[in-house]
Amino acid sequence: MAKKLKITLNKSVSGAKKNQIATVEALGLKKIGQTVEHKDNDAVRGMINRVSHLVSFVEE
Repeated sequence: MAKKLKITLNKSVSGAKKNQIATVEALGLKKIGQTVEHKDNDAVRGMINRVSHLVSFVEE
């Protein structure tokens, strides 16, 4: 079974660059404190890396 990642938005995207806002939206995050689950793959890891200062994640 593939690993999953729980990703949580910790900081506001207000004042962030457009590409960072788009990345957060692509992850499915809309509000601070919201958590989503994604399969662990290179694409999702890259998105997390791009906005690592705004989100936190936990491996399951």
